[in-house]
Amino acid sequence: MVDPAQLTADLIRCASVTPVEGGALVLLEERLSSHGFTCTRVDRGEVSNLFARWGTGKTFGFNGHTDVVPVGDLAAWTVDPFGAEIRDGFMYGRGATDMKSGVAAFAAAAMDFVSETPPGGSIVLAITGDEEGPAKNGTVALLDWMQAHGETMDVCLVGEPTCPDDMGQMMKIGRRGSMNAFFTITGQQGHSAYPHRANNPLPAMARLVDQLSCAELDQGTEHFDASSLAVVTIDTGNPATNVIPAQTRATVNLRFNDAHSGASLTTWLQDQADEISAEFGVGVVLDVSISGESFITPPGALSELVARAVQVETNRTPEMSTSGGTSDARFVQHHCPVVEFGLVGKTMHQVDERVEIAQIHQLKSIYTRILSDYFT
Repeated sequence: MVDPAQLTADLIRCASVTPVEGGALVLLEERLSSHGFTCTRVDRGEVSNLFARWGTGKTFGFNGHTDVVPVGDLAAWTVDPFGAEIRDGFMYGRGATDMKSGVAAFAAAAMDFVSETPPGGSIVLAITGDEEGPAKNGTVALLDWMQAHGETMDVCLVGEPTCPDDMGQMMKIGRRGSMNAFFTITGQQGHSAYPHRANNPLPAMARLVDQLSCAELDQGTEHFDASSLAVVTIDTGNPATNVIPAQTRATVNLRFNDAHSGASLTTWLQDQADEISAEFGVGVVLDVSISGESFITPPGALSELVARAVQVETNRTPEMSTSGGTSDARFVQHHCPVVEFGLVGKTMHQVDERVEIAQIHQLKSIYTRILSDYFT
C-alpha cells in the first residue's frame, strides 16, 4: 500500500517553486514506473511536465501540479517550508495544501488500484510544473502533446483543494473566466499652479475607475455568482507636488460568468475608455490579458460519480460550485469533461501552509472509490 502522507512529505521536500522542477516529477516518475505506469516527460521551455498511463481503453484521468508559490518571508515561518514537519496531526510545508497532498493522494490511489484490482481500462496522470506560474507550458503543453500522440482521457478529475472549511464540503464543476485590463491615460504635463496650461490625466482616471467599480456586470446565472470587477492598482509615480503628471496607469481584474466572454468584456471596457477619452480630452490606451474563459461541466454522470464517492467517504454531499479563482481545469475542459475535488484549502499560499494528515488518507480513499465505481 502506498502511504499518501509519506508521499506528500517526500514531495514537499522537493523545493519545486515555479518553474523549478525540484525533483518532484523525477520522484513521481520513479514511483509510478515501479507500479507499471508508462511515463513520459513532456517538458517545454523551462517547464517540466509528466504524463503517465496505465492500461488501454476507457480512460479516467487525473490532473494536478507539483509546482508551488514562493515561501515569502522565510523568517515568518515557524518551520522549514520544505521540511514536511509534523505537528499535532498536521503536516507543514509549502505546497502541503496546494497541491502536493492532492497529487500524492491520486497517485497513491492509482498505484494501489492498478496493483490490487487492475481495471478493464486505463488511468492517466497528467502532472505539471507550471500551474502557479504563467501556465503556458504546463497542462497546455501536456494536452498539446496528447493530441499529437493520440492520447486521450474520457473524463478528468483535477485534484485542487476545493473545500473551504470542511472535508467533502465542495466540488467544482466549472470556473469563472479571468482577465486583466491595463489602462494608460496620457494628458499633458504642467505646473500644478497653472492647471489650465496642462491636462491632468488623474481626474480622468479617477472617473474611469469609479465608473468601472460601480458598474453591475450581471446578477449571476444558473450556475455562477455575479461577475466581479476589482481595481487592483493605480500608478502615477509622481513624487513632485508641484508637477501635474503626463501619464497614469491602472489595472483592473475581472472574474466573469457565462453571461460574458473575454471578447465581449473587452468591447465594453474599450467603450468605457473611449467615453473617458472624449470627455476629458486625454489619450486612453487599453490592453487586456485573458487568463481563461468561464466554463462549466453540466451536472451529470461525472459530477454524480464524484459526489457519490465523497458522500460515502465523508458522510456529506458536496456542493457543486463554480466559485474561486482559475485552475488548469480551464484547459482540460477543451479535451474532456472535467470536475475538481480535493482537500480543505484554508492555508494555501500562506505562511506555515499545512494539511491535516488524516484528510490526505481520506482523500486517497475518495479517489480510490471514484476509480472503483468508474470501472465497475
